[in-house]
Amino acid sequence: MSEEKKQSKKQENEEEIVLNEGENNIEISDDVVAVIAGMAASEVSGVAEMAGGFAGGISEVLSGKKNLAKGIKVEILDNKDTRIDVNIIVEYGARIPDVAFEIQKRVKKSVENMTGLKVLEVNVHVQGVSTVQLEDKKQEESKAEDKEEEPKREAKKK
Repeated sequence: MSEEKKQSKKQENEEEIVLNEGENNIEISDDVVAVIAGMAASEVSGVAEMAGGFAGGISEVLSGKKNLAKGIKVEILDNKDTRIDVNIIVEYGARIPDVAFEIQKRVKKSVENMTGLKVLEVNVHVQGVSTVQLEDKKQEESKAEDKEEEPKREAKKK
């Protein structure tokens, strides 16, 4: 590959990890690592959603696609070392230390298994608490109460 092509490719991907084995190179974009980490983190019970910036939300709306790297920042230290920051919003009632530990464990395992990189740190930043499920539960309970009271009202009418 010519030096010009290498330079233009480097500019397309902000950062990329190059794994060398003799004459062969494997290049992994930090975006790929971010998607892997985002998928692993979003599968953890207690994570309501990934917390991303305003720009990330706009791009999701405009493209119509879910940004799987939302809320993830990947920092490349050496060719095989990386540090990952995960920004989340937890579900109300979830035990935050347990959720954070599970995210750290799953992200580290997924990234290391899929890329061969060494994950030095997975830092979890809790940006908020989602009460959406709590509100949904209250609505379901009030509907259930209405259904229970309906036969009683009908019986009183007779």
